Amino acid sequence: MTNEPVQATMLVIKVLSDLGVSYVIGGSLASAVHGVMRATMDTDIVADLHADHARPLVDALSAVFYADEEMIRDAIEHHSSFNLIHLETMFKVDVFIPKDREFDQLQLSRRTAQVISTDPQEVAFVASAEDTILAKLEWYRLGGEFSERQWRDILGVIKVQSENLDLPYLRKWAGQLGVPDLLEKALEQSSR
Repeated sequence: MTNEPVQATMLVIKVLSDLGVSYVIGGSLASAVHGVMRATMDTDIVADLHADHARPLVDALSAVFYADEEMIRDAIEHHSSFNLIHLETMFKVDVFIPKDREFDQLQLSRRTAQVISTDPQEVAFVASAEDTILAKLEWYRLGGEFSERQWRDILGVIKVQSENLDLPYLRKWAGQLGVPDLLEKALEQSSR
């Protein structure tokens, strides 16, 4: 990932860490860490924020990010998402509040520290390869199964991580998330 997006992402991650908020990077950055790098216009972060974090988050970021406290509070209340926009680069960080379901909590507990940039070296918590695949399969289904970028990300992670993937875990959670057919299709396509 290029320097500016990583720097913007790391600013948010530092504040989340300072506030004691558990987070995990997902989306295209996670798929790039586990699979094939591609250009991205944003970073997706799942962050276990609570109402008492909203004001301190805005206070800590408002000098360098557009951060709307009301939007953040609404996302926390409804377990939805909000975005932060880095003012200098206009790079967007989408922050997702975990839903009250086991899979969302597992993503946070199964996260691993990964190098997301080498110049300078930056380390952050990233979703596991399996959770990245599962989340992208769910987004692909919710998006009407049209996004070629999402599908390529999924195939890229499976191809690169094929020997290391926990297939029983993948199959169990694909069933829970309603995407078992997509998982099998992706496994088949990536083995060609």
